[in-house]
This record gives sequence, structure tokens and C-alpha cells, in this order.
Amino acid sequence: MLVKGRQIAGRGEEMAAHYAFGPLEDGVIIKHRLLTRTTTTRGEPPLKKLQKKFAAFALEIEKDVDNFSDCERIYKAFLQEMTTFELPLLKSKAVVDANLREKENFNELQEEIHCQILQACSNMEDLKKLLEESKIERQHEEECEAIRRLIALQPPRSETQKVILDLEKEILALEAENTAGSRMLELRKMQFSLLLHVVDELQNTMEDEQRSLAEELRMATEELKTGTEDENRGSEAMAIDE
Repeated sequence: MLVKGRQIAGRGEEMAAHYAFGPLEDGVIIKHRLLTRTTTTRGEPPLKKLQKKFAAFALEIEKDVDNFSDCERIYKAFLQEMTTFELPLLKSKAVVDANLREKENFNELQEEIHCQILQACSNMEDLKKLLEESKIERQHEEECEAIRRLIALQPPRSETQKVILDLEKEILALEAENTAGSRMLELRKMQFSLLLHVVDELQNTMEDEQRSLAEELRMATEELKTGTEDENRGSEAMAIDE
């Protein structure tokens, strides 16, 4: 019998199991007990009973006495014991077969679930890409909507065209006015240059006239001075003659 001992830990802690045999030994013992049907301690093991029945039948056959009825009775008891021993084996075989089928079904189901998980992961990746594309498309739609609202706030094209034409006319008028102003400025520059030239000529003429007048005045002064000196010399000569 497999002996187990349990050690109870403190409150809230896990309970640890202690076995009298190791895991490998436990497997061997359990397999042996299943084969020999010695899974209980009550009564004699079925295989041992079958051995005793077979041994009793063999001993009875080997006797030289006329014991046909005893042999038949022991044989029937042996067959009954064999049937009793076989039924649990058949039941165990049926359980094993059912477990094998369940294991195959479980493996198939596990493989199917694995494939479904892979498909779900692939679908999730596709959905993620689709979500990103949807976000980008939504962003573009919002930007287009904002641009459309800005365009809607602007005046009609006819009014804008009229404003553009008015501005072009105003620009042409300003350009013509600018051209006229430039021409007038050039004319004023020429007139001013001519005026400066005339003033310069006039100034030169006045300076020449002033120099001529000064020369004439100097000459007249010198002549007057010379005449006065001659008169003075004549008066002195007359005085000496007297």
C-alpha cells in the first residue's frame, strides 16, 4: 500500500505532500497493482485466488483415483474465478481504449485549437493593420472636412474674381501713376539741372562783371589820382615861377 503523509503548513500556505516512494516507484507499483488487481487490502488478491484455483485443479487431475466429479467441480470453480478475474481486465481494457480515444480526440482538439489560435493571431494582425489604415483614412477625412469648412467660409468665386479684377485695375492705375510720376521726376531733374546750369552761368557772368567793374573802378581811380597829381605839380610850378 502506498503510504502518504501530509504536513499542514501555516494558515494561508500550501499543503505539501510527502510520499513513502518516489514518483518512478509509485508508477511501477500502481502499474503492477492494476495488472495483478491487487488494489485493495481487503481479502485475498484476485490473481492469488486464481493461482490457487489453478493449482488445486492441477493437483486434482494428477491424482490416480477416479475423481471426475471433483475435477469438474474444481474446473468450473477455476473457470468462474478466471471469468471473475477477466471481467475487471476487460473493463480496464475498455477504460484504457476509451482513454486512448479521448487522448486522440484531445490531441485533435488541441491541434484544432492551436490552428484556431494561429488563425486568430493572423486575424488580429490583419485587424491591427486595418485599424491603422482606418485611423489614417479617418485622419485624412477630418483634414478634408476642415479644408472644406475653410473653403465654405470663403466668399464665392465670382466675388473673388471681381475683387481680383478691381485690384488689377487699381494696380494698372498705380503703375500708370507711377510711370507718370517717374516721367515728371525726370523732367524736374532736367529742369533743375538746367536751372543749376543757368545759375552757374549767371554767377560766372556776375563775377566777370564784378571783376570788370572793379577793374574799371581801379583804372578810374588811378586816372583820377594821376590827374590830381598833375594838377598839384602844375600849381607848384606856377608858384615857383611867380
